[in-house]
Amino acid sequence: MRKLLLIAVLAPLAAAGVWYYFHERSLPFYGPLYREYAYITNGKSNTVTVIDLLNFRPVRTLQVGTEPTGVAVNPAKNEVYVVNTGSSSVSIIDAEQNKVVATIGVHSRPYFIDVSPDGHRAYVANSGSANISVLDLEHRTVTATLHVGNGPGLARVTPDGKTLVVSNRSDSTVSLIDTARLAVRSAITVCFNPEDIAILPDSSKAFVSCAGSGQVASVDLKMDKLLALLDVGKSPVSLALKPDGGELFAFNFESNSISIIETTPNEVLNTFLIGTQPGRGVVSQDNSRLYVSNFGSNNVVVYDIDSGKVVAVVPVGTRPDALALSQNQNYLLVLDSGSGDLVVIQKRKPKKLEPSEYSMLTVIPVGTQPNQIAIKSFFLTKGAVGR
Repeated sequence: MRKLLLIAVLAPLAAAGVWYYFHERSLPFYGPLYREYAYITNGKSNTVTVIDLLNFRPVRTLQVGTEPTGVAVNPAKNEVYVVNTGSSSVSIIDAEQNKVVATIGVHSRPYFIDVSPDGHRAYVANSGSANISVLDLEHRTVTATLHVGNGPGLARVTPDGKTLVVSNRSDSTVSLIDTARLAVRSAITVCFNPEDIAILPDSSKAFVSCAGSGQVASVDLKMDKLLALLDVGKSPVSLALKPDGGELFAFNFESNSISIIETTPNEVLNTFLIGTQPGRGVVSQDNSRLYVSNFGSNNVVVYDIDSGKVVAVVPVGTRPDALALSQNQNYLLVLDSGSGDLVVIQKRKPKKLEPSEYSMLTVIPVGTQPNQIAIKSFFLTKGAVGR
């Protein structure tokens, strides 16, 4: 009878996303003003789900534009930016209030947004208009529109803020933009269907995955030239760079593999099977672990970089895609694009007879076809206390 009562009590709590109360918690205490939220774009619901990462529960569902895709946070102030592909706009969210405070119109089919290191500008790749919208985030206006190649998918700004790297999927080029002059300084032919972009911490080099040719291009950002085309697996759809910049991981969707690239000599060190249709990956801040979402096998693989071994395989929901790590690195957030939920995987010291340090903590329902996730952590400003 007691067991039945316990199950009856715990089941609704788990469904509500508060199962963490019955586990060890390793979140540090930052004080009553600390906040940490995950922002999830739901492409078919036209919403953003806001998850409180201190309690692992949804706190708000925000109506934005049509087909929200890309999302980015401002490193200098408490704002979050959402790209609405269907309505060709960017929604601005005040993270302290968790409400939409402005909408900026851009050009056709925007997909991706990146924010400058100083937080003053954002860059939006408009895939249907062959241009980049430059946003002034202080005045919330479009300050420039820059023509690039056809089908720009991504636009990433270098860590030093001086160069914007744009992958033009339809004409196999990369555009390099001088952010001081707001002018395209180079257009470099790379490989077929360039997509994801990874930039070294010293801003010296960019790597671009080319899904159409099974290659990764290395581009010198000081000399504006192609350095190498590296053969990886079929359809490298995304990249993940170690924070120290030493190694790069390419996720070969159609080959069920990942390729490890050494960034200084531009060499592919190894390519090996990792799971069915690996789509995304993220590396821990200490450079030790790589987390890979396998879209086709509905699991997440944990790869130990130093030992070169898979240390855990964690089942998740349907079609896992985007990944993110919590501020303290102890929680991995996995978006299941097929089942419309967020899985939280915890990393902790395993107890006796437990097979792994990784286990599912909770599952939180979000919207339909979740696309991207961004995490914003901050301390409330004085005027926001009590909201």
